[in-house]
Amino acid sequence: MSFPEQQQQPPGETEAMEPRPDHGEESYRGSGKLTGKIALITGADSGIGKAVAIAYAREGADVAISYLSEDEDAEDTAKWVREAGRKALLLRGDVSDPAHCREIVRRTVEELGGIDVLVSNAAFQMNHESLEEIPDDEWDHTIATNLSAFFHLAKASVPHMKPGASIIGSSSVNSDMPSPTLLPYAATKAAIANMTASLAQLLGEKGIRANSVAPGPIWTPLIPSTMPEEKVSQFGSDTPLGRAGQPAELAPVYVLLAGDDGSYISGARVAVTGGRPIL
Repeated sequence: MSFPEQQQQPPGETEAMEPRPDHGEESYRGSGKLTGKIALITGADSGIGKAVAIAYAREGADVAISYLSEDEDAEDTAKWVREAGRKALLLRGDVSDPAHCREIVRRTVEELGGIDVLVSNAAFQMNHESLEEIPDDEWDHTIATNLSAFFHLAKASVPHMKPGASIIGSSSVNSDMPSPTLLPYAATKAAIANMTASLAQLLGEKGIRANSVAPGPIWTPLIPSTMPEEKVSQFGSDTPLGRAGQPAELAPVYVLLAGDDGSYISGARVAVTGGRPIL
């Protein structure tokens, strides 16, 4: 499967993508697996975060939707959450700022009544063909957005979490099969997997589980906004399944890790890669 050549300015918008990603808007059916839970999801305006927000709402959770600046996409996510009969809290701002991470946890607890599930999913990447062309400030920004935010969010969330709560980090197949042209991004994704394994051990005595999900190539706005057109057109075609995944295909794993069905799953890294191995 190939995509039309296309590019956007980062962070990218869903409506400008061809074809439009599938977030499960018409397909996901809930069955009460997260009834009464409160979830904070970063990067929930589009891509995997949007699909997870829709699924969580249809499973019975209220959802805090953290996003950078993509107001139209975020409002659309909120619409689907509310149509599922759940509360949606929109939280605009940059998670690379530690103070903002603490603020969105505070608002989630204050306005929705607590926090049972934290999904640290927001990410930045940029494609570079050589080490020399990676700007120093881009390295720092990638670390701050992808990795440090996870630390600040988890640290702020844990005091409000009760036994049975769940922390989920979005890692990547790049965590142990790093693309050389995504060096800063790949390094953060390996660190997220490692940090999640540490959290599982630190927080087990509190009854809080921590896991990471390692997606392969998934069709989100991050792709046309950070990759050259020729790479976009062939995105995902080199997987054993021969195609990129859709955000909706990730949602069931995030539901499993958030709910009681995953009550003994902690310290895991779940691969959703279209056949690319994670060992």
